[in-house]
Amino acid sequence: MEPFQLKRASNVGQAIDFAQTAAHGEADGASIRFLAGGTTLLDLMKLDVERPTQVIDIHRLPLDQVETSSDGGVTIGATVRNADLANHPLIKRHYPVLSQALLSGASAQLRNMATTGGNLLQRTRCVYFRDPVMPCNKREPGTGCSAIDGYNRNLAILGTSEHCIATNPSDMSVAMTALEATIHVESAQGRRDIAIDDFFLLPGSTPDRETTLNPGELITHVTLPAPVPGNRSVYLKLRDRASYEFALASAAVVMRVSSGRIDHIRIALGGVGVKPWRSKEAEAQLLGRTPDAAAFRAAAEAALQSARVQSQNGFKVELARRCIQHALTQATQTA
Repeated sequence: MEPFQLKRASNVGQAIDFAQTAAHGEADGASIRFLAGGTTLLDLMKLDVERPTQVIDIHRLPLDQVETSSDGGVTIGATVRNADLANHPLIKRHYPVLSQALLSGASAQLRNMATTGGNLLQRTRCVYFRDPVMPCNKREPGTGCSAIDGYNRNLAILGTSEHCIATNPSDMSVAMTALEATIHVESAQGRRDIAIDDFFLLPGSTPDRETTLNPGELITHVTLPAPVPGNRSVYLKLRDRASYEFALASAAVVMRVSSGRIDHIRIALGGVGVKPWRSKEAEAQLLGRTPDAAAFRAAAEAALQSARVQSQNGFKVELARRCIQHALTQATQTA
């Protein structure tokens, strides 16, 4: 681990001021990191993957509440712990897909530390990204992607490029994508509201840039819109083992059936995309249709039509199809 300076912020304004002051000494502000739970950042610092020169501790900031918003939705503070969010009555009652996704992630100990903002900024578990000795365009642009000709069983099949095939590891973000969350950030330049589907970037030729956050911007909270009346939702995660394992394929489904037809449907996938993957193709297949096996198969086929497989992860295409179909079936059966 490289030496770094630690500062503790007591409020949002002070955290932003610390970041702005530190940025004056950096070429692009890339060496400044905010620290909340530390379940990802500290690991990567120990591995010598992350090398911040300044770390700003924000875990004491008053951003740890889950509250009903004026429009009937929910506001989730950036430092709300994953365990608290998963078990919050508002979330369990109105957004069960999010509770299920959070409870399927990591271990109980990690969920007690990990935060909403930190989960959104989780970095890939690609073994080459986490090994500073190996070439990795995400970690060191221009060095190459070792995974394309190497170990790629767990990596992405949707949204990849010739420069990167790393998978986004977050379960929470998949559920929030299906719920059409908005991420709110603040910096010295002001405030921004970012739709979650616009928050994550495809790798393209710049896989080192994973989100639309600018240097010094701090996630303050996330908002979820009011739940669609009568909707049913489910998160289904398929993995190599039952606990503390990342998804090989997962699906978050939010569905409403009215008069025997699907009149609202949102589907997001995890474990198969370079970012939490909203499948509008699958949604288009289902809207207005009877919720039956034929419709679910058509949606699953549409969701994976643009998949690009590597030497070891071709099985994910069929796995993801089945995951989507089972999740849709479960959603129709949810009481």
